[in-house]
Amino acid sequence: MKILVAFLVALTIFGMQSHGYEVFNIISPSSHGDNVQETVTIDNEKNTAIVNIHAGSCSSTTIFDYKHGYIASRVLSRRACFILKMDLQNTPPLNNLQRYIYEKQTLDNIFSNKYIWVKYNPLESLITDIDWFLLGSPIEKLCKHMPLYKGEVVENTHNVGARDCAKTGFPGILGISICADTHV
Repeated sequence: MKILVAFLVALTIFGMQSHGYEVFNIISPSSHGDNVQETVTIDNEKNTAIVNIHAGSCSSTTIFDYKHGYIASRVLSRRACFILKMDLQNTPPLNNLQRYIYEKQTLDNIFSNKYIWVKYNPLESLITDIDWFLLGSPIEKLCKHMPLYKGEVVENTHNVGARDCAKTGFPGILGISICADTHV
């Protein structure tokens, strides 16, 4: 009997740990006719979602760190990281992301108009004194040896020029365009 109880306890502990994170692979057509692969890792224990977009020179990694309240995007073509404070009113809760991803995979036509336009000034928004404790270890691992720029959400988007913007985030769920201040 004691062995059965020990087995059930061990099974429960290891079973709970295996549900700590989930990985989703999404392949979507791009506007250029190519396919874009997204890998989304949701880690409920660390309270983070990591989105890797595999699209050649337009590839990016974005971390949504709900515990620390920041979003960081590392854009391959820019060789830099961009960080902004998470707006919890406009960012989908972590517990809803799995449902959104499932809907996006099964209903190919799902589209969300949630989009964040972010501007940065290459000369004025470079962060040189970085408090990694404040930003959290997932963002530190992503951005530690890269120039780090503070992004600012643009509320008035009617003057936005998206020609040289980098697209990151969750395409179709919560897209993010990062643009130099001269284009916004």
